[in-house]
Order: sequence, then C-alpha cells, then structure tokens
Amino acid sequence: MSSSAFRRPMPEKPALEGLEATWGPVWEAEKTYGFDRASATRENIFSIDTPPPTASGSLHIGHVFSYTHMDLIARYQRMLGKTIFYPMGWDDNGLPTERRVQNYYGVRCDPSLPYVEGYVPPLEGGDNASSKAADQVPVSRRNFIELCERLTVEDEKQFEDVWRMLGLSVDWTQTYRTIGDEAQTAAQRAFLRNIERGEAYQADAPTLWDITFRTAVAQAELEDKEQPAAYHRLAFHGTPTAENPSGDIHIETTRPELLAACVALVAHPDDERYQELFGSTVTTPLFGVKVPILAHHLAQKDKGSGIAMICTFGDVTDVVWWRELDLPNRTIIGADGRILAEGPEILSDEAREIYAELAGKTVFSAKAKTVELLKASGEMVGDARPITHQVKFFEKGDKPLEIISTRQWYIKNGARDPELRERLLQAGKDIGFTPDHMRVRYENWVGGLTGDWLISRQRFFGVPIPVWYELDAEGNKGAVIVPTEDLLPVDPAADVPAGYSEADRGITFVGEVDIMDTWATSSLTPQIAGGWERDPELFDLVFPYSLRSQGQDIIRTWLFSTVLRAEQEHGKVPWANAGISGFIVDPDRKKMSKSKGNVVTPAAMLEDHGSDAVRYWAASSRLGTDAAFDPQNPKQIKIGRRLAIKVLNAAKFVYSFPVTGQISEDSIFAAGISPLAEISEALDLDLLAELDRVIGVATTAFNEFDHAKALEVTEHFFWVFCDDYLELVKERAYGSSSAEGQASAVLALREAVDVLLRLFAPFIPFATEEVWSWTHNDSVHTAAWPTPRGDATPTGLLPLVSEALIGIRRAKTDAKASQKTEVTSATISGPALLEQGLDDLKAVGRIADVTFMVADEISVTDIVLAEVTPEAS
Repeated sequence: MSSSAFRRPMPEKPALEGLEATWGPVWEAEKTYGFDRASATRENIFSIDTPPPTASGSLHIGHVFSYTHMDLIARYQRMLGKTIFYPMGWDDNGLPTERRVQNYYGVRCDPSLPYVEGYVPPLEGGDNASSKAADQVPVSRRNFIELCERLTVEDEKQFEDVWRMLGLSVDWTQTYRTIGDEAQTAAQRAFLRNIERGEAYQADAPTLWDITFRTAVAQAELEDKEQPAAYHRLAFHGTPTAENPSGDIHIETTRPELLAACVALVAHPDDERYQELFGSTVTTPLFGVKVPILAHHLAQKDKGSGIAMICTFGDVTDVVWWRELDLPNRTIIGADGRILAEGPEILSDEAREIYAELAGKTVFSAKAKTVELLKASGEMVGDARPITHQVKFFEKGDKPLEIISTRQWYIKNGARDPELRERLLQAGKDIGFTPDHMRVRYENWVGGLTGDWLISRQRFFGVPIPVWYELDAEGNKGAVIVPTEDLLPVDPAADVPAGYSEADRGITFVGEVDIMDTWATSSLTPQIAGGWERDPELFDLVFPYSLRSQGQDIIRTWLFSTVLRAEQEHGKVPWANAGISGFIVDPDRKKMSKSKGNVVTPAAMLEDHGSDAVRYWAASSRLGTDAAFDPQNPKQIKIGRRLAIKVLNAAKFVYSFPVTGQISEDSIFAAGISPLAEISEALDLDLLAELDRVIGVATTAFNEFDHAKALEVTEHFFWVFCDDYLELVKERAYGSSSAEGQASAVLALREAVDVLLRLFAPFIPFATEEVWSWTHNDSVHTAAWPTPRGDATPTGLLPLVSEALIGIRRAKTDAKASQKTEVTSATISGPALLEQGLDDLKAVGRIADVTFMVADEISVTDIVLAEVTPEAS
C-alpha cells in the first residue's frame, strides 16, 4: 500500500506525544487494516476469533493485556503477507448490561407493566444512581430493553475509542453485537438445530438459582467464596438398641432450616458405624417424617458425625445424591429465596403447624426460627459450632445460590454422553494450545462436568429462546412450537407462531419469555463474525479460524462452549490455535478484578504513558504468564516508553549521516533492491549477520506464539546497536575515512534501522510508523516481515570491538579526562579478529597510533593522552 498520506517530514525533535491522534485516522482512511476479501484464499487467510468484551461499565487493564497479545499476532501475520480477518464484537446482552442499566437509569424491569412511548428514565447516571431495587422505578419489559439498547451503544463507542488508541489493528467495518439481528439469528438457528438433533431439551430439575436476580445459573458461572457458618448437631430418631438405647442418630448440618425438605440420611458404604443401619429408617426432628438411611461413596466419614442429611436441595452434592439414589423431591425454597407457603405433602397436621412458623421467611430468618424450635424440643444437641466453608455464588451475585426445582432448557455438553465427551476431549487435542498446559484446564473441565448446559435465563435483555407452547383447555403447556429458520430472529413474547393470531395468546398458545444464557450467543462468535449462512463463501474462507485468543479464566465458558457448538454444528474444531493470556495481578499478587476493587482502567494509562509504552508492557509477558502491575510505579511501562523514544531518536540520528557518492536515498529504500553489495567493512557485515540471527529467532518465536521472546531478542539487539555499534561507526558514517568505508557504514546503519522498525512494528506501532514515514510512502504495518539476507553467521567482531572501546573509555575516565581527549598512542591486545575493527576504534577513541598484539583476553594499555583535562573544567 503506497500513498502520500504515509509520507511525513522528519521533525526537528521527534516525540511520542500525539502519534496516536496522527496515525489512527491515517490507518482508517487508508484501510491499512481492512480485510481484503478479493485477495483472500483459504490458503493465505489468517482469521482471528476475537473475544467480544462485555459492553457494560468500562474496560480494565486485563483487557488491554490480552487484546494486545492477540494484536501482536495479527500484525505479524499481516506482515507475512497473510490476508487478515480480524473483526471486533461487543457482548452487550445479559445480566451485566441489565445491572448497569438498572443502576445508571434508576429503573428495574416489571414485565407486568404496559409500554410507555417516549419514556424518560428518572436518572442519567451520576452520583444519585442506586443499586437497591426499592429505589428503582419499575418499567415495562420493552422500555427496559430500549434503555439497554441505548446505553450499550454509548458504552461500545467508548470501548472502541480505547481500542483505537491502543492501536488494535482491527478492521472496524467487521464488527458485530451479540444483541444484533445477525447474532440473534445465528443463536436461534443453532438452538433450533440443537432441538432438531435432540441436543437441546427441556426438563424439570434442580436448578442453581440466584435469588437477587431471579434467574437460573449454569455450572460455568459459579464462584466459590469462603463464608462463615455453623454446624448444628441434630438428633434423628431411630430404633433403640443395646448399643444405642435412645435410638438417636446424630447428624451435623449447616442448614437446619431445610429439615422439612429432608429425604434421607447418607453415610459412606465403608463406614462401620452405620453399615448395620443401611436400609433402615429414622424420623426427622420437628417434622416427624420417616426417611431412609442410605449408602453413597460421596459421604465423608471424617466430616461431622460421618452421616449427613440429604435435603432437596441444600447444595450440589444433595442433587447428586437425589439423582443417583432416586429420592423424592420435597423442595421448600421458592424463587424469591423464601420458604414456600405450602410444605411437602408428606407432613402431618402437627408438622404443618410447625412449618407455618417458617413459611414466608428468608432462609436466614428460617434458620434462626428452626434452631429456636429445635432447642425447645430438645432435638438440637449443644450449641452451634462456628466454621467457615466454601459456598457457591453466581459470579456476578452477592448472595449464596439456592437450589430450587424449575423447568429449564438445556443443551447436551457431554456430562451424560460419554461419546460426546470423548469427541470434545479429542477436539481439545486437535487445537494447538499456547501455553500447552492450558489444554489440561480444558480437559479437566470437560471431564468434571456434572450436568448438561443450562442455557435458559429468567432475564430480559438477551436473545429470546425461539419457541412457543400449545396450551390445553386448563392452560397447561403442551407441545413446543418452533419457527422456520426464514422467520428468524423472533421474539416469542411479541411475535406469533404460524397458524395463530395475537388473540390466541394465553388461550391456545403462549410464548417463551426466557432468554438464552449470554454464552449461548458468545459460543457462536466464529459463526456470527464469519457470516455463517448469510455469507457461506466468507464463512468457508475464515472457518475454522486460525486463532482464538483469550484469557485463562474463560476456558471453561467461552472456549469450551465454542468447541461444543462447533462440534455439534460442523463436526470440527472452531480454530487451529488457542492463545491463552495470564492474569493481571496487583503488587500483592492478587488477581485484579472489579469485585476486588483493585482494577486499573486503561484510558488514563494510555494518556499518561502513551500507547506504545502500554503495549510494550503487555507484550513483555508470555502467554499464560501472570503479570504484576503497580499503578504507583509502572516500571515496565516506563521501560517501554524509553524504548519507543529511543527508536525515534536513534533513527533520526542515523538519517542525519550524509549519503554520498554513488548511493542515493532512493536506492537505499527501493523495493526489492538490497544495498548489501555496497557494505564492505567487517564490522558492518558482522552487525548485519547478527541481525540475520535476530530475524530468525524473532520469526521462530512469533510462529510459536511467543511474542515476548521476539520482543526480547529484538530489543537486546537494538540496545547493542545504539550503545555499541552506532557509537563505533558514527565517525566513519560522518565521512572521516574513505568513501567506501563511509558508504558501508551509512548503508549498514540504514539497513539495520529498516529491519528493526519492521521487527518492532507489532509491539510499538505508532513510533515505528512515524519513523517509517520519514523514508517510505507506505505503512510499515503492510511492509514485508524481514527475512535473513544470506547464510553469513556473526563473527563476533562487534562484541570484541565494543569491549575494547569500554577499555579505552575507562582509561580516559580513570585519568579524569574527557572522552573527547585525543590519544597519542595505545596498545590494544585481543583475539586476531579484533584487528579488523581497529580503524573504527581509533576513530571513536580519537587514537592517533595503535599497537595491536594478539592475545586471548582484551586489554588496553600504555595509553598516552595528548592532553589531560579534568571533567570539571
């Protein structure tokens, strides 16, 4: 790509400030990062499945970290000549958006309310927003969704501004929204096909439930938190024996409020204390219900009294016991987290009176009342024993989850299908994970699944589940009605199925009001971004993608679910490679997260330090490696800024050397023309031979997704180039020696800068583009990635000469002389190779006469200074 838009005059004083504002619009106008579909073939395309960030709130530094890693590969592959398909999506549906809208506008959704045309919310953000439901104004479902749409559009604009400032080489014409029509169509189409193939089904089952948000929660959305609790020792009443005259069996539980939901006691089959009791029954305290004593391997002999009560449902282990032991369901907790008004049918009249004292209470209040009743009845032994234990939370919630019985939609995920599980495990082996040990996390997740994927959510802003239900004469739901794919997307809460009218709603049919889990849409990002059935030719070009780049924390959600949907829909893996970034941790090595309050937002970082410096910090960490960040002392960012500034200044210095004789500016940078034939001096040839080695190492590193190693080897060479080589040859480059020597130095210097700019381009795109523009009419980011010029290997001359120069400078410093002081004579000893660099040593050291002696070690002796001038003077 060649355009006058890229050519800029060399400034008198180069600076990093303002480069983002200078080059961002040029890249946009010139379509530097545009997807060139006309030239794309399956063989030359490099397609990237980008994580759509949640468009609610603000980006954090972790986003900058992992998205930079992805961009480094995109830029490298573009310079290799690949056609890059690099879209950007916004994950704008689901609970995080609803929560932000509630707080921002001061509203909450009440589906029973009518729609209000032109609704004006009570708030527009600011300090008066409240997260308490009591302070929020109820609005209709449609009004609430409109507010969600409005705010996400604004948030997405702010996100895009940050991404552009960071220099992501995204094609901004290839964007999508997970709430957009195309995303909804893709998600609903895939779901309907899941139903058709028997992979999606509806079932009444125990459901992890968040009582705050009134929604089901999937296994992948759980988070364990340490919580205070207490063991309560309760007496279940059995048959008296000689060894146990009372007949009581003591259990310890943290949830006495669930006694009315108790369906059995369970102990480990090998526990000798209870083996004779297996198959017998006991009576529950307070409620007097007979329950069996059963054996199961998940019971823990060393926990409490070794025998536990099974309630429907206190925790996920209760669910396993209930299912595997084929127990009855006596759920007593409702969707609001309170004890249901009606207790289990099995309760006696006397027990119902006791239950009535608990009905309607929160689990906390019900627990206190139950303990009071147990103490009064004498069925609680001793006082409660305080403990702490792990409790399951919804990752976005602030109250422990309950387990209630609900009817939900599921997609098979291999938890109960060994053949599907094996296919998913094989898919994990077919994907190239970087680092490879991240594959184990995927395999552990697949192997540890305990239930199918619950995808329905009792929320509002998301992709509707595209089904209706027939109603019988009593209003009970019957057969599922599905739309044809040509009608998608549909909203069953507003649209009518074929053969019905709106007047039939609630009489002969009813629409599904639940939405899909946001991962049910995000799991289809390859299909959504790639056009799938809308543009089959494009989809065949990009799918399977070349790379999925993401954080390690969403292997179990986004990565796994994408592999699952690709396996179900296409029978293949969705991408060839998965690059997994580590976490950002604070100075105390704690993971940065919004919930912990230790997140750093990137906008200020980019403003304060410059995008290249921030990118350098991110690029310095290998995939899978956690990076510590201290906002009070961002050392690595400062190092990156210093590097970018040095690139600007070193290049300007190199370009200041005169071009003389038969060499012209055009011949130096003419495409395809190598000036190497004019480079004749041993020191210059050694530099370029070493640069060849650097190119080889950096290229191999990038091919292995090791961007940090590519940066490390390039940066090390650059500082040697600046601190050693440039110092050694600058006198010759100014023309202090022969024309041939001067030409050789200038050509080598410029060749090195030209290559270094391309090696650094993925890491510090703004500084490298600025320097490139001083001598080129195209973008460095579409220039060819450098390749080694030949088979020459470094001789080691440059480090020898550099070491000798250090000796000369040290001698002058010891004599308290200026480095500009002339040296009448000096004796330099060292390997024979060193003699080839003596002319440059004499020039830079201002040595009139050198006596060279061959030796194993380098030394500089017998220095005679022409004049000794103290530095102070």
